[in-house]
Amino acid sequence: MKDNKATTAIFIDKWHPKKDGKCAITVRVTSDRQKRYYPTDHTLTLSDFEKAQGVKPRGEFKGLALSLQAYEKRAADIIDSLPLFTFEAFEKRYYTNIGANDTISTAYDLRISEYKEAGQIGTSINYRCAKVSLEKFQTGTKFANVTPSFLERYEVWMDKRGNSKTTVGMYLRTLRTLFNSAISEGILSKDQYPFGKRKYEVPTGKNIKKALTLQEVGLIYNYHATPGSMEAKAKDFWLFIYLCNGMNVKDMSLLKYKNLKGDVLEFVRAKTARTKREVEPIRVILNEDILAIIERQGNAPKDQESFIFPILSKGISPEKEKAIVQQAVKTLNKYMKAIAGKLGIGKGVTTYVARHSYATILQRSGASEEYIGTAMGHGSSKTTKNYLAGFEDEHTREIAKALTAFKQ
Repeated sequence: MKDNKATTAIFIDKWHPKKDGKCAITVRVTSDRQKRYYPTDHTLTLSDFEKAQGVKPRGEFKGLALSLQAYEKRAADIIDSLPLFTFEAFEKRYYTNIGANDTISTAYDLRISEYKEAGQIGTSINYRCAKVSLEKFQTGTKFANVTPSFLERYEVWMDKRGNSKTTVGMYLRTLRTLFNSAISEGILSKDQYPFGKRKYEVPTGKNIKKALTLQEVGLIYNYHATPGSMEAKAKDFWLFIYLCNGMNVKDMSLLKYKNLKGDVLEFVRAKTARTKREVEPIRVILNEDILAIIERQGNAPKDQESFIFPILSKGISPEKEKAIVQQAVKTLNKYMKAIAGKLGIGKGVTTYVARHSYATILQRSGASEEYIGTAMGHGSSKTTKNYLAGFEDEHTREIAKALTAFKQ
């Protein structure tokens, strides 16, 4: 045992005997005067424990002694394998056995479970897809098996199966996160890290620009849909997304009337709401078109805690919420495709296109990339945040007018 880490011992909890007189046997780990106790499969009377711990145990007690020694040795080996001892790192190895010689599948299962408990269903699905893909490539892969060569072979395998660079990057970023977490927790050493320069760099897919022109947005705005029809609802929601800083459907679904503050709609993206860093709310100036859409499609009565739009219901599970939002996207895109066909727009007119169109049209109108990034809730550097600190609502109103320039 290394003196600078922790010590181990077999311990009997003689102060809390069970009804049959037997006591729990644990492995005691001591570090920096702190003691924690970790279970074994054994319960013994004090007399039997002393016999097993004697100088020369005999018969059944010899086998018992060997079993207890194995528990302590396993704990000691885990401690010795940790670059930096912490009880948290030790417990992950002791309870779940995540380390260089353990499968990445186990680490994925733990992370997927954590994301589900946190209500981050989309992220948990992404990790599950990555796990399934990597398992198909090589079953039972251990952390020690994941080398730059392994990752390069996986990328080639994915390419042959018709998967894009974007998909490869999306899956391998989850694996990179697992490595980073394991290293920060002291479960893996840094020399086992396979990512980075002169090792393996995660590919980034080419982002194909998908945006409508201002004139094409004008065609959608002026399209006459039968009031109360699904086309009318889809058109309204699409324009709402476009006019409200390229908001995504989930954020639109989560909006409540309390987010309306005077002539401003203020909200925090669901994607960033759970982050530990301080997140600036997104502000949208409420023009007549946005207010008209809320009036036509919004819930009544307008209770502060009520959702603005009749998409989600209170009290549903995260899984149910995700399923409803996905269906809303699918339905909205279906009717917008029909509208685009009637208007002769030879492009996709999805909710994603609405978001991209917002950014592209503002950029063409002269708005800075920093402004657009902040308006859309993108992660930004401290420098960008300081640069944008001077943007006031009056300037925002002037920029927002560019979104409906086709009306003039």
